[in-house]
Amino acid sequence: GNVGGQPYWSWYGFSSRVEWCACFVSWCGEQCGYIESGAMPKHSYCPTGVEWFRSRGQWQDQNSIPAPGAIIYFDWGGDGIADHVGIVESCDGSTVYTIEGNTSGASGVVANGGGVARKSYPLGYPSIYGYGNPKYEQEEPDMTESQTRAIAKEEANRLQPKRYRAVSDMPEYIRADMQ
Repeated sequence: GNVGGQPYWSWYGFSSRVEWCACFVSWCGEQCGYIESGAMPKHSYCPTGVEWFRSRGQWQDQNSIPAPGAIIYFDWGGDGIADHVGIVESCDGSTVYTIEGNTSGASGVVANGGGVARKSYPLGYPSIYGYGNPKYEQEEPDMTESQTRAIAKEEANRLQPKRYRAVSDMPEYIRADMQ
């Protein structure tokens, strides 16, 4: 399963669990050839991704309407530092639909939720920091943008967080992380 995001943080090179939302986004990009093509950065720290997009003029503020495939960054505390990241699946002009790692299906931004989930936020939601816009057409990646979204959707469906009725039903390694 996907408890703790092990497939993503270990792919990145970490030997133990880390806050892995950016590892998930980078993993998705790598699966599609976007890291190698230079369309988006490989990053495990959200501010590094924000700076990468800003330095290339590929940044939009929180009130922009993001395109499918944009990388959405969040700032939970309003301190100007990105804390979380996901992939924009779509935007209908009033709601942004995302796929995110290290979150849960609960509404709003969920810190270290441990799973991959589809989420939605009102456009201009205060915790949205902004959007990085990969240049998917920069070079010819191995997969199209729609294939990238399909892989992310498949992962979100396959890796839904397991629900436990009681803490005592959880594996020991999860209970240890909760203490």
